[in-house]
Amino acid sequence: MDTILKVDNIKKYFPIKKGIFRTVAGRVHAVDGVSFSAVKGETLGIVGETGCGKTTLGRLILNLYKPTEGSIYFEDNNITDMSQKELLPYRKHFQMIFQDPFESLNSRHTVKYILEEPFAIHGLGNRYNRLENVEKLLEKVGLQYNSMEKFPHEFSGGQRQRIGIARAIALNPKLIICDEPVSSLDVSIQSQILNLLLDLQNDLGLTYIFISHDLTVVRHISDRVAVMYLGRFVELAGADEIYSEPLHPYTKALISAIPRPDPEFREKRIILQGGVPSPVNPPSGCYFHPRCPVANDICREIYPELKNYGTDQNLHMAACHFAEKKHDK
Repeated sequence: MDTILKVDNIKKYFPIKKGIFRTVAGRVHAVDGVSFSAVKGETLGIVGETGCGKTTLGRLILNLYKPTEGSIYFEDNNITDMSQKELLPYRKHFQMIFQDPFESLNSRHTVKYILEEPFAIHGLGNRYNRLENVEKLLEKVGLQYNSMEKFPHEFSGGQRQRIGIARAIALNPKLIICDEPVSSLDVSIQSQILNLLLDLQNDLGLTYIFISHDLTVVRHISDRVAVMYLGRFVELAGADEIYSEPLHPYTKALISAIPRPDPEFREKRIILQGGVPSPVNPPSGCYFHPRCPVANDICREIYPELKNYGTDQNLHMAACHFAEKKHDK
């Protein structure tokens, strides 16, 4: 399998400035040492509570933020420190679908202008070619030809997200970051958008990084799932395995909270105590230990390494001092 994306120990700290001289009084550890790779054609889901750094990680991958430390490789090309001019040829290969389509679409522009713009920026085609491309894009995402002269406010939320998807696939990208693409939509519309994303992936050979806090949605669309907590990955495995045999206590708590459609099903929900610690001043040792039901002294002192508890062919990574013992049960 060909690796399309490699993230190596990426970190992003946002400075906190105070006083009239704007001196740095602290740093927000938004992403704090994340490493992973994605292969062509797969969907890697990233889940976690609000504020865990999922969206920041997505923006780092696209070079919308410059990392504090670490490297990002796209098809073996180190894009970490590239200037905007150097990045331009790569931009068409990775795109983003945003959470709120109304905010991400310029309300003063027609759909035709919005979908033509990527071609104009990269100098592709003439006016007539671009018009044909807009028509094809609308057809691919299930919108009518006459939609191109309308403005974003004239569409429903689901239709606006289809426009956002059309813009993302306009230049035939290889990698798309999906940042909570269905969280702002009605439940009845969410499945339509997810099925559209799956169809486009099959037709165009796309690779997705799918960011969400909804574990049910992530399981439906993902091949692998990474669980993120306070800026770090705590577990990474195949979607079926991580839901059937989670190793990390945080993952177990998240999965226990998933609603079950079976009224006869009874499972004890794991209630975590306290709230997520501040990313400005993370706890010592394992970041999860203040809320962990099985934490002991070693958890308070040493952060556990993200290690493989699966096989070489079927990786199951977890960052927990007791993951192996749980796995052996």
